[in-house]
Amino acid sequence: MVNAILMQLRDTAVIMGVIALVGLLLQKKSAVDVFSGTVKTIIGFLIFNIGSDAMSAQITIFSDMFSRAFQVSGVVTQVEVATALALNTYGTEVALVMVLGFIMNLVFAKITPFKAVFLTGQHFLYFACVLALVFIALGAPMFVTVILGGVVLGFCGAALPSLCQPFVNKLTGTDNIAIGHFNCIGYAFSGYVGKLFAKKNESEKEEKQLPEFFKLFKDFVFSVALFMVVLFYIVTLACFFTGHFGDQLANGKAFTSYFGNDIWWIWPFLAGLKFAAGMSVLVYGVRQFIAEITAAFVGISEKLIPDAKPAVDCPAIFPFAPNAVIIGFIGSFLGGLVAMALMVAFHSETIMIPAAGICFFSGGTCGVCGYAYGGWRGALLGSFLVGIVLCAGPLVLYPAFANLGIAGASFPNVDYNIVGSIIYGIGSIFA
Repeated sequence: MVNAILMQLRDTAVIMGVIALVGLLLQKKSAVDVFSGTVKTIIGFLIFNIGSDAMSAQITIFSDMFSRAFQVSGVVTQVEVATALALNTYGTEVALVMVLGFIMNLVFAKITPFKAVFLTGQHFLYFACVLALVFIALGAPMFVTVILGGVVLGFCGAALPSLCQPFVNKLTGTDNIAIGHFNCIGYAFSGYVGKLFAKKNESEKEEKQLPEFFKLFKDFVFSVALFMVVLFYIVTLACFFTGHFGDQLANGKAFTSYFGNDIWWIWPFLAGLKFAAGMSVLVYGVRQFIAEITAAFVGISEKLIPDAKPAVDCPAIFPFAPNAVIIGFIGSFLGGLVAMALMVAFHSETIMIPAAGICFFSGGTCGVCGYAYGGWRGALLGSFLVGIVLCAGPLVLYPAFANLGIAGASFPNVDYNIVGSIIYGIGSIFA
């Protein structure tokens, strides 16, 4: 009986619920609010698991087909899938790193000049996964993983948003908010690239109108669905022309049942849409359980750190340069394709594939920061260069993560890979 209870307490959904429960109790919320917030957190995480399972199933099929068709290991730079894989195996470590990271973020915002309180909870979750995996890969015991991971996470949450603050202030005209999205190093780099075109942009104050088709990509689900449909058609046709199909292709999944009849070509279309549908469910679940956990810390930070600056999700600055978002998305995607082509040209054992989600959110924000001083030129070049890093950067840590069973997907954002690689490099010296 005791063992059964302990096993349930190791369940990540239960841990997330306990985190929300403690935070709400500390705020002296009513019994109804405490109960509601705790239950919503657990339900949100269960919804997240449903979406992650659906996405993982499609990614497994895609990776198998990609490997057979091109004789390389294809890895999608899809942070949600990588996070789901990490939580399935190391959920306890990740959850504890995340909650300590929230606490340390408040501590660092209180005692240091870095005043950002990071409110984009899903990115805290993603970075918590990266840091936990890095320390686990180094062989660190659990208490070291949790303590060091939480301290690093809290410091990054407070400090990294300051890197791109000059460009946020330029866009918004105020100093009231910061970007709470762990690609801050990439955003700052894109912003400084944009400054190279500052003089040329002085006479180009108005945004250029984009073709109507590109405005479709403002819909995140549409961009993901379209991108994954294209990818599935590419690997399906590649399997056809290389003869790599049969009873065991894609783990015996739907491809073989469609192949050879009049409607086999429908399968890639449906496979891409299933992936997008799974992501929609996953994102809904993440937003629900993260919203409750974040709310538990907002009131505390307001009482303890009155001069704190809220670091919010990157779409908060999209309205200040909406066309730059689309330019950034396109530039980032092109950069990812260049990085992928270079991997193929240099015969890399692992090929990173740019994902629509990361290109839209991180690439789009790079476009906005590059646009702040450099107009459309800064938006395009800045996002293009960062797009190369978004796709190629995960190659550094991927072998270590793959050895832990986190394979087929990666953590693409620049902050994850720079901070994670530094820690892994230093740790490897002493391991």
